[in-house]
Amino acid sequence: MNTQINAQETNFSGLKLPGFLMLFLNTLVLIIIIGLFIWVAIDDTLSYTGIVAIIIIDAILFILNILGWAGFFQNEPNEARVMIFFGKYRGTVKDNGFFWVNPLLTKNKITLRARNLDAEPIKVNDRTGNPILIGMIVVWKVVDTYKASFDIDTTAHSSSVPVSGKAVIKEKMDAFEGFVQIQSDAALRYVAGMYPYDHTASNDDDSELTLRSGGNEMNEILENQINERLQIAGIEVVEARINYIAYAPEIAAVMLRRQQANAIIAAREKIVEGAVGMVKMALDKLSKDGIIELDDDKKAAMVSNLMVVLCGESNAQPIINSGTLYQ
Repeated sequence: MNTQINAQETNFSGLKLPGFLMLFLNTLVLIIIIGLFIWVAIDDTLSYTGIVAIIIIDAILFILNILGWAGFFQNEPNEARVMIFFGKYRGTVKDNGFFWVNPLLTKNKITLRARNLDAEPIKVNDRTGNPILIGMIVVWKVVDTYKASFDIDTTAHSSSVPVSGKAVIKEKMDAFEGFVQIQSDAALRYVAGMYPYDHTASNDDDSELTLRSGGNEMNEILENQINERLQIAGIEVVEARINYIAYAPEIAAVMLRRQQANAIIAAREKIVEGAVGMVKMALDKLSKDGIIELDDDKKAAMVSNLMVVLCGESNAQPIINSGTLYQ
């Protein structure tokens, strides 16, 4: 279950016109500018005052036309533009299409598409102090463009060399990815330290949650922990899951032997439990059907022989007793 993020972004409420309409008007103004320039160049009947007036009008139209071309932008699906007017946040445009806004607005582009983080396994200590290797996969996306733009510093990942618009966007998303990776690593270390790697002989409560057997519940805990750390950046975790977990190499062999010993002990317990039940059933059946009357010594001998046969690892070898039970 994802943690709800308190959004601070607002929809852009300023002037936003269809891009193709403004493209037509801007082109028309450009044609008028060229026409006025040609008129002044070829018409000898114009007075000095008229020429100056036309040149001033032409210059004003030229400046407005240059500024007008800077107001165009397009939004693809799952993209957003953060509008800033001389340092003041004016809202976010998430509509898809081709638009025109005030050319003096800074239009920072942020992608809202989901991204993957495949974290390399890290070495941590579980609750019992055993060193383990644990890795995860995180699927995340930006949901609050205000926090993503103004609440975290993305300049640390930027280079001093001037770059194009696409490169700026890539650097910004790389900065987000670095922030997600560091915070996810911290959350993973915290979760790994809260739970044991697996059930042990000293704590054989099968209902206790462990890193190895936690499954979806453990993934949900990890997801919530990462979401808590990413709220400040306006980032939401779509999915987080542990994709690799193992003992660290220095104790892997020891832990393997311990697991094998636990398995052998558990198997022996089952064998003994079954053998005792079978012996009891055999004695009860013999007594109930009146096949043979056994005193305590004979019962003890029979129990001993049956337990050896049922619990032994090798096949039983028959031995013929030519004497009596007491010789």
